[in-house]
Amino acid sequence: MKLKPYSLGALLLTLLAPAALSPVPALAAPAAVQAAVPAPPMHTADAIGRFLAGFYGDHGPSHQDRESRVSQVLKDRQKETPDVDVLLCGQNEPMAIAIGPVTVAQSAAVGWATVTTHWESGETDTFTAYVRLDSEPIRLDDVICAG
Repeated sequence: MKLKPYSLGALLLTLLAPAALSPVPALAAPAAVQAAVPAPPMHTADAIGRFLAGFYGDHGPSHQDRESRVSQVLKDRQKETPDVDVLLCGQNEPMAIAIGPVTVAQSAAVGWATVTTHWESGETDTFTAYVRLDSEPIRLDDVICAG
């Protein structure tokens, strides 16, 4: 009588035994493959520049833009400081507004530009306007006043 190695006998036993009695647990079926969720679009410097130019226009954002194209953080900040327009870093309507070049930091998922306001007194002020690259729809996320 020829003896079979133990490992081969154990293998045969697991193959021939009913699943309920098998010492080796049955392998689970592979999990369903989930469809890849597309990443939100990342706004380009050009798109952010067009947005900021349209948003600020020549004299500041419209009431509608203030309601629909601004982050909740800025809306809350405006409620806390009603004597200053947080979107313009000023108290009045400027005579003109210029948008500088846009910088995009992909690693921080943000783009920004310097905004220059020209006032009736002849003075100018600057502030930085920030837009999240993945905001959908595109909106103003934050404003940091220069002074």
